[in-house]
Amino acid sequence: MRIFFLTTVAMAAFAANSILTRMAVEPGHIDPAGFALLRVAAGAAVLASLVALRGERLPLFRRERIAGALSLALYMIGFSLAYLTLDAGLGALILFGVVQMAMFGHGALAGTPPTGRQMTGALVAFSGLMLVLRPAEGGGTDLAGAGLMGLAGLGWAAYTIIGRDAGNPLAVTAANFLLCLPVMLILPLLSGATFSATGVMLAALSGGVTSGLGYALWYGVLKHIDGGTAAVAQLSVPIIAILGGVLMLGEPVSGTLLLATGLVLGGIFWALSARSVPADHR
Repeated sequence: MRIFFLTTVAMAAFAANSILTRMAVEPGHIDPAGFALLRVAAGAAVLASLVALRGERLPLFRRERIAGALSLALYMIGFSLAYLTLDAGLGALILFGVVQMAMFGHGALAGTPPTGRQMTGALVAFSGLMLVLRPAEGGGTDLAGAGLMGLAGLGWAAYTIIGRDAGNPLAVTAANFLLCLPVMLILPLLSGATFSATGVMLAALSGGVTSGLGYALWYGVLKHIDGGTAAVAQLSVPIIAILGGVLMLGEPVSGTLLLATGLVLGGIFWALSARSVPADHR
């Protein structure tokens, strides 16, 4: 019951990141580069302070931390830029659809051949993504935004895979954020930055609470659940983000989005529920 509760809190934090980013970036309270930078800086400050208060050391100078920091940077940059044009729910759907298919592919490359059920599920999920990304008369999903969110999904998939071998979740997450920060400093230098009090507040909340503490919590949960369970748990994030987008941002929910959501979540759940393959994929 404790792990279920902690997992639920982590998933709510992930969904909140979509809503907070959309609230800050889309109305122009802050530009994507500035939001991503402040988000990482706030997460690093909160996590490093907690590690220091506990009298622990940061595992900065380790090879796996470089991979963790770079994958985190890819996720942060793509995530912030994508929400210039994507709704919160749609962005979360693309993000976690890509995440699960990437983790599925990682398992296959790691030596676990996919079963027919897994292949079927992956194809159904992919068809859902293609449905929501298809060109539509009078508009449709912004393909540039969708592509950026796809890159963010690849970054988050790598971050999650790396996190399964993390030692101290809090210290490791703090080290990832601190090492990611210099990479993020490049963005405002290249594109400039626009800040407002509202934008700074939303970025700090996203970075310090729903990102920093949320990711540390997720790294802790990953030590107690297998890869299949971790993947299934993240299927709840788009649903939470869609509901949050409707209730807090007034975003519309179309029949196409609902159908695509059902296909993506249903296909991935079908693939991951195949018990003939070890859930951990390792």
